[in-house]
Amino acid sequence: MPRLFTGLEVPPDIALQLSMHRGGLSGARWIEPSDYHITLRFLGDVDGMTARDAFDFLADIQRGPVTITLDQIASFGGDKPHSVFARVAPSAALSDLQAEHERLMRRIGLAPEPRKFVPHVTLGRIKGASVIAVADYLSSRAIIRPMSFTARRFVLYSSRASTGGGPYLVEAAYPLDARLRQAI
Repeated sequence: MPRLFTGLEVPPDIALQLSMHRGGLSGARWIEPSDYHITLRFLGDVDGMTARDAFDFLADIQRGPVTITLDQIASFGGDKPHSVFARVAPSAALSDLQAEHERLMRRIGLAPEPRKFVPHVTLGRIKGASVIAVADYLSSRAIIRPMSFTARRFVLYSSRASTGGGPYLVEAAYPLDARLRQAI
């Protein structure tokens, strides 16, 4: 059974800039820049029929390109930090695209995603780092200027069953058509 999720790719030039934030945090396992992405919808381990349905339903999405802006480095986990990430600034276009992925995956029978959508690019997973160490890391890794790019497609990824998942494989790509931007 494949483990699938949908997402937006991070262009190599942006991934290179983000990779400059790697290091300097004991207990962090850094994600390879080639695996940086923004998850839209996690499907999980699905059977072949569900995978085919997802592949087909995603092809029906008709949306224009989405501008993505990464504006700060932050962490998840509060008092027990477990990952550091680059935050994606909120945008209606991105939220709408993610909500459409959620609706379509529910139509093929997947349970609703229990977590609130918080768009981000995971830079590293943390194990055993103190809150103070993470705060020190974050204070020295500010994004001085926001980084922006235009996502012109979204993809259906597969991952192997392992901690952290990568490397990720693009199973299918779906264009975000610029002509639709004017129509919306």
